[in-house]
Amino acid sequence: MSHTFPPGAQLQTPVALRHAGVVRLAHGVNAPLVAALRHPWVESIVRLSAVEDALTALHPLLSLTQVRARVVRIIDETASTKTFVLQPNALWLGARAGQFVRVQVEVAGRRVERAYSLSSRPGSRHLAITVKRQDQGLVSGHLHDVVQVGDVLTISQAVGEFTLPAELPGKMLLLSAGSGVTPVMAMLRDLQARRYQGDVVFLHVCHAPDDLIFAQQLATIAARYAELSLVVHYSATAGRLTPEALMLEVPDLARRSTWMCGPAGFMEAIAAYWHAQGLRAPLFSERFAGAPILPSTAPGTSVQVSCVDSAAVFTTRGVEPLLVQAERAGLAPKHGCRIGICRSCQCVKTSGTVENLQTGEVSSTPNELIRLCVSMARSDVVLAL
Repeated sequence: MSHTFPPGAQLQTPVALRHAGVVRLAHGVNAPLVAALRHPWVESIVRLSAVEDALTALHPLLSLTQVRARVVRIIDETASTKTFVLQPNALWLGARAGQFVRVQVEVAGRRVERAYSLSSRPGSRHLAITVKRQDQGLVSGHLHDVVQVGDVLTISQAVGEFTLPAELPGKMLLLSAGSGVTPVMAMLRDLQARRYQGDVVFLHVCHAPDDLIFAQQLATIAARYAELSLVVHYSATAGRLTPEALMLEVPDLARRSTWMCGPAGFMEAIAAYWHAQGLRAPLFSERFAGAPILPSTAPGTSVQVSCVDSAAVFTTRGVEPLLVQAERAGLAPKHGCRIGICRSCQCVKTSGTVENLQTGEVSSTPNELIRLCVSMARSDVVLAL
């Protein structure tokens, strides 16, 4: 059954975080210096990467180009989910509720990245990512098992278009399932901080009470935020939340602007119902699933791939993505999702022809950005990895 949290629930809130000392560099001052270090004449004497290594040796948060963040707290949300509270360096430019960051870690000597939605309120003193352990998940497992308070992570600036508008509608629904609660939790915190006076329903689906991420925080917010109606649907006892069941939980669904995040099947069912019923209220969704890979039209002949910044050269076999081909040749390009979403593997193709395995587009444009995980070489190709 679904549970509505009663007002007045008294639960402990997290202990206030102490400010971690951070050595700060002004981003605006860094830009000319970085540009100078990237000049070919200067690079022939000292490489930017060597300067970065020297700065890291002085202090792990120091960087001219990278956002680095110290882990100041780790919160066990459920048996399989942890929140990592982070203190970023001064290169961090802030975020909007609903956006995500790419987290870079080194596992067994290999740099890998994954995208994680921010669960913290925009403008808060610290930022936070909430990570559910995935079966055989390389990065989620590393974060859960290896990362400790005091460690420093490298993250990207916040990106993503799954955000709230500046002018908020009068009725809203924040709809989530499983770990999809993360970005909508940031939205709820943002609405409370902005003193949103409209009518907001927060409806979350999970298996059982022990699986409810942010249980204490949600109950605390519900007790203090009169405009919020909090509903939790436990599928173990109430069954799957069907679109029809959603209508019973939220009878005025057709009049609510909705932000939705969860498993692909869940979101597809809701979106299909939305369109079949002709609901006019806007439906926004966050998807961490890539478009399907199309069968390649390439003849499958071998082509040569070379790298501008190294002597690496390899010959492709078959019609697999360039990321797979590079790894098979012993290279370790930076990557994340492997399905064309996070852009961690994006690089410049200086010359040659590639095929986009998601769109089928074949391009020979020089100096264009491509994603290695969904691009296949159709001719000899030169990459700036």
